[in-house]
Amino acid sequence: MIQKERIKPLNQKWIKKGSYVLYWMQASQRAMYNHALEFSILKANELRKPLVVFFGITDHFPEANLRHYAFMLEGLKEVRKGLRDRGIQMVIRHQSPELGALQMAKKASLVVVDRGYLRIQRQWRDYVAKRIEAPLIQVESDVIVPVEEASSKEEYTAATLRPKIYKKLPFFLIPLDEQEPKLSSLSMEFSSFEIEDVEEALSKLQIDRSVKKVTSFRGGIKEALKYFEIFLNEKLDDYGELRNDPTRDGLSHMSPYLHFGQISPLYIALKVKQTDSPGKEAFLEELIVRRELSMNFVFYNEQYDLFEGLPMWAKRTLKVHQKDKRPYLYTLEKLERGETHDPYWNAAQREMVLTGKMHGYMRMYWGKKILEWVKKPEEAYRIALYLNNKYELDGRDPNGFAGVAWCFGKHDRPWAERAIFGTVRYMNDRGLKRKFDADDYVEKIKKIEVKN
Repeated sequence: MIQKERIKPLNQKWIKKGSYVLYWMQASQRAMYNHALEFSILKANELRKPLVVFFGITDHFPEANLRHYAFMLEGLKEVRKGLRDRGIQMVIRHQSPELGALQMAKKASLVVVDRGYLRIQRQWRDYVAKRIEAPLIQVESDVIVPVEEASSKEEYTAATLRPKIYKKLPFFLIPLDEQEPKLSSLSMEFSSFEIEDVEEALSKLQIDRSVKKVTSFRGGIKEALKYFEIFLNEKLDDYGELRNDPTRDGLSHMSPYLHFGQISPLYIALKVKQTDSPGKEAFLEELIVRRELSMNFVFYNEQYDLFEGLPMWAKRTLKVHQKDKRPYLYTLEKLERGETHDPYWNAAQREMVLTGKMHGYMRMYWGKKILEWVKKPEEAYRIALYLNNKYELDGRDPNGFAGVAWCFGKHDRPWAERAIFGTVRYMNDRGLKRKFDADDYVEKIKKIEVKN
């Protein structure tokens, strides 16, 4: 079932005579458990047209680099194969997505697009909606509860969003039926950017190559399902206990795959919900409430990537304490190289640089310390976002923006006042040591460095 609440016309055009139905795939990069894809198949079958899927690769996605493009292309290879197995041709173009979609729409009866929440993703969709002659229909597939259905405003904390989400869950947390297209599009002729050899494809892109690709994670649904099955069968029971211990491998590792839309959050949630595991409530809280709180943030807050987007109380208290003496001051260059006095922070920074993924608990500590060690809170915010988006495979998305903002008071409450932080929550290394063996974490990262 595809709920009507997931479906939104982005223009008021009539279905026109065309050669195919077009699914402009951008955010939901998968051929499995994809509402936008299934809606496209339904429409193609109704109109007795073949379905064509289009994906545009821009060289200029904000803050993306070789690390991100490599992971994405690895996933797109599998998407193309999965679509081909269903008789659907995937056309990939090396051009900005909105321009490629505009071209592909000229011969389309109607166009379907998945939903993105970031500024640039919305701009692309608005650009195409205003210029094509066919209908552009958006189908939301990367959240459990569609953003506007969950809430009509920016939520203060998880506590205010949680009851609204859970009220709607029974309606939206249901399986997605997959359809088969009645007509194949595989014999249709299109020019397409070749990605079978990922390295060769990457060499043709005019992208930032300053950050190398990682060997720790590969893109694609096969890898995502492999990690998820291990988590489901071996880790979920202990998730509540181990999720905040970076010395133990207790996480699902789903965030890079969710970031690129390579796996469905609905698929994950349904599988977890079917278990009687003691860890399932803690995991579903993170996957649904916390993750969708971040979508709420970037959708309703135009300044989601700026210090100015923080709550008024947090901005005020940080500004009041801006002149407080910092125990240490570090430049961006020192921070980026992980050259501080703090071995735990340095290890977290190195983990991110080397593997493309920092443990979630350490990411909170990492962000708090940048606030403490940089002279102005606005500059600390900029540095934290810059480093997070540059090195994290799951940076540059709602979770990343909300995660950094949380370190500066977003989705939190005022705490007891102290130097530098004011009433923003404070963290220190003693807190790390109470939760886990912090020195063991440092040794774990040193071993990763030796391998790299």
